[in-house]
Amino acid sequence: MPSLENLLVVSLEQAVAAPLCSSRLADAGARVIKVEREGGDFARNYDNVVNGDSAYFVWLNRGKESIVLDIKDSDDAAFLRRLLSRADVFIQNLLPGAAARSGFGSSKLREKYPRLITCDISGYGDSGSYADMKAYDLLVQAETGLCSITGGPEGPGRVGVSVCDIAAGLNAYSGILEGLFDRERSGVGVGVKVSLFGGMADWMNVPYLYQVHTGQTLGRHGLHHPSIAPYGAFPASDGKMVLISIQNEREWGRLCKQVFQRPELEKDSRFDTPSKRGHNRVELDKVVCANFA
Repeated sequence: MPSLENLLVVSLEQAVAAPLCSSRLADAGARVIKVEREGGDFARNYDNVVNGDSAYFVWLNRGKESIVLDIKDSDDAAFLRRLLSRADVFIQNLLPGAAARSGFGSSKLREKYPRLITCDISGYGDSGSYADMKAYDLLVQAETGLCSITGGPEGPGRVGVSVCDIAAGLNAYSGILEGLFDRERSGVGVGVKVSLFGGMADWMNVPYLYQVHTGQTLGRHGLHHPSIAPYGAFPASDGKMVLISIQNEREWGRLCKQVFQRPELEKDSRFDTPSKRGHNRVELDKVVCANFA
Protein backbone atom coordinates (compact mmCIF):
# COMPACT_ATOMS: atom_id res chain seq x y z
CA MET A 1 0.00 0.00 0.00
CA PRO A 2 1.50 3.38 -0.96
CA SER A 3 2.43 5.55 2.02
CA LEU A 4 -0.06 8.34 1.28
CA GLU A 5 -2.92 6.31 -0.15
CA ASN A 6 -6.38 7.69 0.75
CA LEU A 7 -5.03 11.21 1.30
CA LEU A 8 -6.58 14.01 -0.75
CA VAL A 9 -4.39 16.91 -1.86
CA VAL A 10 -5.85 20.03 -3.48
CA SER A 11 -3.21 22.17 -5.13
CA LEU A 12 -3.88 25.65 -6.50
CA GLU A 13 -0.69 25.64 -8.47
CA GLN A 14 1.33 26.89 -11.39
CA ALA A 15 4.87 26.83 -12.79
CA VAL A 16 7.34 24.51 -10.99
CA ALA A 17 7.59 24.67 -7.18
CA ALA A 18 4.07 23.69 -6.12
CA PRO A 19 3.58 21.19 -8.98
CA LEU A 20 6.83 19.46 -8.02
CA CYS A 21 5.69 19.20 -4.41
CA SER A 22 2.27 17.81 -5.31
CA SER A 23 3.80 15.40 -7.85
CA ARG A 24 5.88 13.86 -5.07
CA LEU A 25 2.74 13.46 -2.97
CA ALA A 26 1.03 11.79 -5.94
CA ASP A 27 4.03 9.48 -6.37
CA ALA A 28 3.56 8.44 -2.74
CA GLY A 29 -0.06 7.47 -3.39
CA ALA A 30 -2.06 10.60 -2.59
CA ARG A 31 -4.94 11.66 -4.79
CA VAL A 32 -3.90 15.07 -6.13
CA ILE A 33 -6.39 17.48 -7.70
CA LYS A 34 -4.60 20.23 -9.58
CA VAL A 35 -6.61 23.46 -9.77
CA GLU A 36 -5.80 25.53 -12.85
CA ARG A 37 -6.98 28.90 -14.08
CA GLU A 38 -8.81 29.29 -17.36
CA GLY A 39 -6.22 28.70 -20.06
CA GLY A 40 -4.34 26.35 -17.78
CA ASP A 41 -1.09 26.41 -15.87
CA PHE A 42 1.26 28.61 -17.90
CA ALA A 43 3.94 25.93 -17.59
CA ARG A 44 1.93 24.01 -20.18
CA ASN A 45 3.33 26.42 -22.74
CA TYR A 46 7.01 26.59 -21.75
CA ASP A 47 7.68 24.52 -24.88
CA ASN A 48 5.95 21.77 -26.85
CA VAL A 49 8.67 19.15 -27.12
CA VAL A 50 6.85 16.18 -25.53
CA ASN A 51 4.17 15.29 -28.07
CA GLY A 52 2.94 18.87 -28.00
CA ASP A 53 3.28 19.39 -24.24
CA SER A 54 6.09 21.11 -22.37
CA ALA A 55 8.84 19.04 -20.78
CA TYR A 56 8.42 20.71 -17.38
CA PHE A 57 4.65 20.19 -17.40
CA VAL A 58 4.92 16.52 -18.29
CA TRP A 59 7.57 15.96 -15.63
CA LEU A 60 5.71 17.72 -12.82
CA ASN A 61 2.08 16.75 -13.39
CA ARG A 62 2.04 13.01 -13.84
CA GLY A 63 -0.47 11.11 -11.77
CA LYS A 64 -2.76 14.06 -11.02
CA GLU A 65 -6.32 15.01 -11.79
CA SER A 66 -6.98 18.53 -13.06
CA ILE A 67 -9.87 20.96 -12.87
CA VAL A 68 -10.27 24.52 -14.13
CA LEU A 69 -11.71 26.98 -11.60
CA ASP A 70 -11.97 30.75 -11.33
CA ILE A 71 -11.61 31.27 -7.59
CA LYS A 72 -13.06 34.79 -7.93
CA ASP A 73 -16.31 33.30 -9.22
CA SER A 74 -18.73 32.52 -6.39
CA ASP A 75 -19.83 29.15 -7.76
CA ASP A 76 -16.28 28.02 -8.48
CA ALA A 77 -15.12 29.25 -5.07
CA ALA A 78 -17.93 27.31 -3.39
CA PHE A 79 -16.92 24.18 -5.29
CA LEU A 80 -13.31 24.60 -4.17
CA ARG A 81 -14.45 24.95 -0.55
CA ARG A 82 -16.36 21.69 -0.85
CA LEU A 83 -13.20 20.03 -2.09
CA LEU A 84 -11.22 21.49 0.80
CA SER A 85 -13.75 20.26 3.34
CA ARG A 86 -12.65 16.73 2.40
CA ALA A 87 -8.98 17.47 1.78
CA ASP A 88 -5.97 16.59 3.90
CA VAL A 89 -3.55 19.02 2.25
CA PHE A 90 -3.94 22.37 0.48
CA ILE A 91 -1.02 23.80 -1.50
CA GLN A 92 -0.86 27.16 -3.26
CA ASN A 93 1.82 29.18 -5.01
CA LEU A 94 -0.17 32.03 -6.51
CA LEU A 95 1.09 35.61 -6.51
CA PRO A 96 1.62 36.99 -2.98
CA GLY A 97 -1.74 37.59 -1.30
CA ALA A 98 -3.86 36.33 -4.21
CA ALA A 99 -5.22 33.27 -2.42
CA ALA A 100 -6.06 35.23 0.74
CA ARG A 101 -7.79 38.00 -1.23
CA SER A 102 -10.01 35.36 -2.82
CA GLY A 103 -10.94 33.87 0.55
CA PHE A 104 -8.44 31.02 0.57
CA GLY A 105 -5.86 32.27 3.03
CA SER A 106 -4.23 29.41 4.87
CA SER A 107 -4.91 30.51 8.45
CA LYS A 108 -8.61 31.02 7.71
CA LEU A 109 -8.84 27.65 6.01
CA ARG A 110 -7.29 25.89 8.99
CA GLU A 111 -9.76 27.60 11.30
CA LYS A 112 -12.60 26.26 9.19
CA TYR A 113 -11.04 22.85 8.54
CA PRO A 114 -8.93 22.06 11.64
CA ARG A 115 -7.33 18.90 10.24
CA LEU A 116 -6.22 20.59 7.03
CA ILE A 117 -2.50 20.99 6.37
CA THR A 118 -1.82 24.12 4.34
CA CYS A 119 1.33 24.93 2.39
CA ASP A 120 2.14 28.37 1.00
CA ILE A 121 5.02 28.63 -1.46
CA SER A 122 6.24 32.15 -2.16
CA GLY A 123 9.21 33.87 -3.67
CA TYR A 124 10.52 35.71 -0.63
CA GLY A 125 8.42 34.73 2.39
CA ASP A 126 5.61 36.70 3.98
CA SER A 127 7.65 39.44 5.69
CA GLY A 128 10.24 41.96 4.63
CA SER A 129 10.45 44.44 1.79
CA TYR A 130 10.32 41.73 -0.91
CA ALA A 131 7.29 39.89 0.50
CA ASP A 132 4.85 41.28 -2.06
CA MET A 133 7.10 40.70 -5.05
CA LYS A 134 6.76 37.77 -7.40
CA ALA A 135 9.89 35.78 -8.05
CA TYR A 136 11.37 33.82 -10.90
CA ASP A 137 14.07 31.20 -10.66
CA LEU A 138 16.76 33.27 -12.41
CA LEU A 139 16.15 36.27 -10.13
CA VAL A 140 16.54 34.14 -7.02
CA GLN A 141 19.65 32.43 -8.40
CA ALA A 142 21.18 35.89 -8.81
CA GLU A 143 19.91 37.38 -5.55
CA THR A 144 21.14 34.52 -3.38
CA GLY A 145 24.58 34.64 -4.98
CA LEU A 146 24.26 31.33 -6.79
CA CYS A 147 25.08 32.91 -10.16
CA SER A 148 28.29 34.33 -8.68
CA ILE A 149 29.66 30.80 -8.13
CA THR A 150 28.17 29.23 -11.27
CA GLY A 151 29.90 29.24 -14.64
CA GLY A 152 33.50 29.95 -15.50
CA PRO A 153 35.93 32.82 -14.93
CA GLU A 154 34.56 34.64 -17.96
CA GLY A 155 31.27 35.49 -16.24
CA PRO A 156 28.38 34.35 -14.03
CA GLY A 157 26.06 31.59 -15.15
CA ARG A 158 22.64 30.15 -14.47
CA VAL A 159 22.22 26.60 -13.20
CA GLY A 160 20.74 24.73 -16.15
CA VAL A 161 17.50 23.71 -14.44
CA SER A 162 15.11 25.70 -12.25
CA VAL A 163 17.00 24.83 -9.10
CA CYS A 164 15.39 27.45 -6.82
CA ASP A 165 11.90 26.27 -7.75
CA ILE A 166 12.97 22.67 -7.31
CA ALA A 167 14.47 23.37 -3.88
CA ALA A 168 11.29 25.13 -2.76
CA GLY A 169 9.14 22.27 -4.00
CA LEU A 170 11.19 19.68 -2.15
CA ASN A 171 11.18 21.79 1.02
CA ALA A 172 7.40 22.05 0.75
CA TYR A 173 7.14 18.29 0.30
CA SER A 174 9.22 17.57 3.41
CA GLY A 175 7.28 20.18 5.39
CA ILE A 176 3.97 18.60 4.44
CA LEU A 177 5.23 15.14 5.43
CA GLU A 178 6.25 16.55 8.81
CA GLY A 179 2.81 18.14 9.10
CA LEU A 180 1.09 14.84 8.36
CA PHE A 181 3.20 13.11 11.00
CA ASP A 182 2.41 15.84 13.52
CA ARG A 183 -1.31 15.58 12.76
CA GLU A 184 -1.22 11.88 13.61
CA ARG A 185 -0.18 12.84 17.14
CA SER A 186 -2.19 16.03 17.65
CA GLY A 187 -5.19 15.56 15.38
CA VAL A 188 -4.74 19.13 14.16
CA GLY A 189 -3.36 20.39 10.86
CA VAL A 190 -0.47 22.82 10.59
CA GLY A 191 0.65 25.59 8.27
CA VAL A 192 3.78 25.12 6.16
CA LYS A 193 5.50 28.10 4.54
CA VAL A 194 8.48 27.92 2.22
CA SER A 195 10.07 30.35 -0.21
CA LEU A 196 12.36 30.13 -3.21
CA PHE A 197 14.77 32.61 -1.65
CA GLY A 198 14.83 30.90 1.74
CA GLY A 199 15.53 27.48 0.28
CA MET A 200 18.37 28.65 -1.93
CA ALA A 201 19.84 30.89 0.79
CA ASP A 202 20.15 27.76 2.93
CA TRP A 203 21.92 25.93 0.11
CA MET A 204 24.35 28.86 -0.15
CA ASN A 205 25.67 28.40 3.38
CA VAL A 206 28.98 26.90 2.26
CA PRO A 207 29.94 29.91 0.08
CA TYR A 208 28.72 32.21 2.86
CA LEU A 209 30.75 30.50 5.58
CA TYR A 210 33.80 30.34 3.32
CA GLN A 211 33.68 34.09 2.73
CA VAL A 212 33.01 34.96 6.38
CA HIS A 213 35.91 32.87 7.64
CA THR A 214 38.46 33.48 4.89
CA GLY A 215 37.54 36.91 3.59
CA GLN A 216 37.52 35.48 0.07
CA THR A 217 34.76 34.47 -2.31
CA LEU A 218 34.61 31.00 -3.79
CA GLY A 219 34.47 32.37 -7.32
CA ARG A 220 33.52 30.50 -10.47
CA HIS A 221 35.46 27.39 -11.47
CA GLY A 222 33.43 25.77 -14.23
CA LEU A 223 33.53 22.01 -13.74
CA HIS A 224 36.29 22.31 -11.15
CA HIS A 225 35.71 22.49 -7.39
CA PRO A 226 36.73 25.55 -5.36
CA SER A 227 38.41 23.53 -2.60
CA ILE A 228 38.77 19.89 -3.70
CA ALA A 229 41.44 18.65 -6.12
CA PRO A 230 41.90 16.93 -8.45
CA TYR A 231 38.32 17.59 -9.46
CA GLY A 232 37.03 18.53 -12.89
CA ALA A 233 37.35 17.79 -16.59
CA PHE A 234 40.80 17.13 -18.00
CA PRO A 235 41.72 16.80 -21.71
CA ALA A 236 42.89 13.40 -22.94
CA SER A 237 45.11 12.62 -25.92
CA ASP A 238 42.12 11.58 -28.08
CA GLY A 239 40.52 15.01 -27.71
CA LYS A 240 37.87 13.86 -25.24
CA MET A 241 37.56 14.95 -21.62
CA VAL A 242 38.10 12.80 -18.54
CA LEU A 243 36.10 13.66 -15.41
CA ILE A 244 37.87 13.14 -12.09
CA SER A 245 36.46 13.68 -8.61
CA ILE A 246 38.86 12.67 -5.85
CA GLN A 247 37.47 13.24 -2.36
CA ASN A 248 39.51 11.13 0.05
CA GLU A 249 42.93 9.56 0.59
CA ARG A 250 41.89 6.10 -0.53
CA GLU A 251 40.73 7.45 -3.88
CA TRP A 252 43.86 9.59 -4.24
CA GLY A 253 46.09 6.59 -3.64
CA ARG A 254 44.25 4.45 -6.19
CA LEU A 255 44.40 7.24 -8.77
CA CYS A 256 48.18 7.52 -8.37
CA LYS A 257 48.87 3.78 -8.37
CA GLN A 258 46.27 2.30 -10.69
CA VAL A 259 45.46 5.09 -13.14
CA PHE A 260 48.62 7.16 -13.33
CA GLN A 261 50.88 4.22 -12.40
CA ARG A 262 52.93 6.70 -10.41
CA PRO A 263 52.75 5.49 -6.78
CA GLU A 264 55.31 8.08 -5.66
CA LEU A 265 52.74 10.84 -6.28
CA GLU A 266 50.63 9.61 -3.37
CA LYS A 267 53.23 10.76 -0.82
CA ASP A 268 54.48 13.79 -2.77
CA SER A 269 54.73 16.54 -0.15
CA ARG A 270 52.79 18.91 -2.40
CA PHE A 271 49.81 16.60 -2.64
CA ASP A 272 49.77 14.26 0.38
CA THR A 273 46.76 15.85 2.13
CA PRO A 274 43.44 17.16 0.79
CA SER A 275 44.26 20.73 1.84
CA LYS A 276 47.66 20.60 0.11
CA ARG A 277 46.07 19.30 -3.07
CA GLY A 278 43.58 22.13 -2.98
CA HIS A 279 46.26 24.74 -2.26
CA ASN A 280 48.53 23.40 -5.01
CA ARG A 281 45.72 22.90 -7.50
CA VAL A 282 47.53 24.53 -10.45
CA GLU A 283 50.55 22.24 -10.11
CA LEU A 284 48.35 19.21 -9.55
CA ASP A 285 46.19 19.95 -12.58
CA LYS A 286 49.35 20.07 -14.71
CA VAL A 287 50.36 16.66 -13.36
CA VAL A 288 46.93 15.22 -14.14
CA CYS A 289 46.90 16.67 -17.65
CA ALA A 290 50.39 15.31 -18.34
CA ASN A 291 49.25 11.82 -17.40
CA PHE A 292 46.41 11.94 -19.91
CA ALA A 293 48.34 13.62 -22.72
